[in-house]
Amino acid sequence: MKLGKRLLRISELVSNDYTHIWDCCCDHGLLGARLLDQNLDAKIHFVDIVTHLIEELDKKLDTFYKHKSEKWQTHCLDVAKLPLAKYPGRHLVIIAGVGGDLCSDFVQKITRQHPHLTIDFILCPVHHLFTLRKSLNTLKLSLKNELLISENKRIYELIYVSSIEEEKAAVSPIGEHIWHYRDDLERKIAEQYLNKTISHYTRISQGNTDVSDILSAYQQVTLKSTR
Repeated sequence: MKLGKRLLRISELVSNDYTHIWDCCCDHGLLGARLLDQNLDAKIHFVDIVTHLIEELDKKLDTFYKHKSEKWQTHCLDVAKLPLAKYPGRHLVIIAGVGGDLCSDFVQKITRQHPHLTIDFILCPVHHLFTLRKSLNTLKLSLKNELLISENKRIYELIYVSSIEEEKAAVSPIGEHIWHYRDDLERKIAEQYLNKTISHYTRISQGNTDVSDILSAYQQVTLKSTR
């Protein structure tokens, strides 16, 4: 099956620097299969907590990737309980398609359970990006990359971070590079996403929840051309 823009862009970000890559909440395994096709040195781990999805995925992988059986493994388990310590080397954990709150919870538990491992994360949640970003900042994960992806009339943030602290690479609670654009299409996507985010927090502020600081921060964002 053809990958959508979101999963395709994630696959393009993955370098050959890893020993193990964990495709979490993998659903039908499209992203992991794409990574197998890229002939990376890493072993690809397909992770989902839904038993029948993993059973179906096992059959598909046995059919189409039996010749690469040493390069993949499936796991039916909670993402928060990834057995990273059993697999020596550098890890990349990819979490996409879940809410930002749950994504934040996963990252916190994984990093706290494995404080001495080198772990990178590529995260692409569907909601609550401010919550996730604040959490990544608190955990002192360093930013490697961030960008916006438009797919099926929705715009997603893609955040790439590392447990290796790097100078001047803190994760901004509202984003920084996602507001930079190289062409008219990127400007349009960033503008749409900013307006939608401001509208979202404006609606929340009209209720009983005080999000004035968050709303003010987004209202002060200025789009910047890198051309």
